[in-house]
Amino acid sequence: LPWSARQPGASNVSDPQPSSNEPTALRCRIEKWPIAGSFTISRGAKTEAIVVVAEVSQGGHTGRGECVPYARYGETPESVLTALLAMRDRVAGGLDRSSLLTAMPAGAARNALDCALFDLASKSSGRRVWTLRNRPVPAPRVTAYTISLGSPDVMAAATAKAAHRPLLKIKLGGDGDAERIAAVREHAPKSELIVDANEAWTPHNLEQNLAACEAVGVTLVEQPLPAGKDEALAHIRRCIAVCADESVHDRASLDGLRERYDAINIKLDKTGGLTEALAMADAAQVLGFEIMVGCMVATSLSMAPAMLVAQQARFVDLDGPLLLAADRMPGLRYDGSTVYPPDVELWG
Repeated sequence: LPWSARQPGASNVSDPQPSSNEPTALRCRIEKWPIAGSFTISRGAKTEAIVVVAEVSQGGHTGRGECVPYARYGETPESVLTALLAMRDRVAGGLDRSSLLTAMPAGAARNALDCALFDLASKSSGRRVWTLRNRPVPAPRVTAYTISLGSPDVMAAATAKAAHRPLLKIKLGGDGDAERIAAVREHAPKSELIVDANEAWTPHNLEQNLAACEAVGVTLVEQPLPAGKDEALAHIRRCIAVCADESVHDRASLDGLRERYDAINIKLDKTGGLTEALAMADAAQVLGFEIMVGCMVATSLSMAPAMLVAQQARFVDLDGPLLLAADRMPGLRYDGSTVYPPDVELWG
């Protein structure tokens, strides 16, 4: 069946539990991965990706999950690590993913543990995650490639190097965005463009910036206004599809968005894992939203679970490993902008 014809709860198939009677052990660590150059958005620049990895082991099998703590939501690597370590006794006592949804709040820590439990179930049963979840075998998808925020000249130069890519995601930042997007289009005349303002626009420049994007054929504008201050989107003609990112986290946040947004960006670090992300994608389609699947800058271990959500997405933005100086091995296979499902050695 096409995804739109599936029942919202159809993916909620119980995973097999590991057969061993030994307790499940949880180990966690913080890792730092250098970025190639720097990555700049409206909130600032960074030169390394800091991730937290959770590993759950039982019966000779180990499942892994990776998350990216995000200061925008009050997270730090240390706070996420502390939250995960506090779950050791629950994990040893047999915590499953269904119970995890209420045992931890949505966020990066729950994402790492949820994905690790998925991976453990897959390795323990010898079946791929999509088979356990009654989902089709995932197909390769074309991912966006991100152009960091900078001056029009700097962004034009970066765009010229990436103009062969079919889908570009352009980071914008408020003042001067019309000049930035015009410079980008001039140097990537054939690429589909989506833009991400990261909450940097205001009600006063919203329509002007949307018009500038429409003029150069931008397909999608992501989170133009700050979350909680986006009422203006309900009162203007949206000449381009507008996608919620910071304004949407999990299924509970969907209903209030329909008058303001046309699409939603599902990120596992926001939903608190693949379990909620898949349920959210199904629910969003029932409500008529287009789906984008996004990521933070991280390794292939973060991207791999999101490939299941990518099967339902109109827009795929899983280029995190392409922005790193080096990815973990084995990683996802990228052929230009085409990203392939994970091999079993990586995840799931």
